[in-house]
Amino acid sequence: MGKAILILMAEDDAEDRMLVQDAWTESRLANELRFVKDGEELMDYLRGRGAWSAPGVAPRPDLILLDLNMPRKDGRECLEEIKGDPALRLIPVVVLTSSKAEEDIVRSYHHGVNSYITKPVTFDKLVETVRALGKYWFEIVTL
Repeated sequence: MGKAILILMAEDDAEDRMLVQDAWTESRLANELRFVKDGEELMDYLRGRGAWSAPGVAPRPDLILLDLNMPRKDGRECLEEIKGDPALRLIPVVVLTSSKAEEDIVRSYHHGVNSYITKPVTFDKLVETVRALGKYWFEIVTL
């Protein structure tokens, strides 16, 4: 395969971050997975601000996994900012959220999300989802 891909996940729930990391490990994905805890931190990371301002601390992600429901700045606002910024809009964004609301799905696609996935309820289903994500984004798609 090619070079390892950097995935940046914006997720405010510590337990969900841990479950995704465990599913990532269980799926044996070699790509680097980093986390930010909310939309403000995501945008700071992407723009190299604050804690992310030192050179090399915040390499550009190849894929963003985005929760919609986060404090300070939610994923909906982040998606609009990312896809509205010429410097960031080409980064693929996959919404990974608990929301099944049709309004969230339609709005996300309207604002340029590349995929919308509802978080699975069980760990086994999460592992399946992470494997499918890995297969599609890291083996099939050219980033």
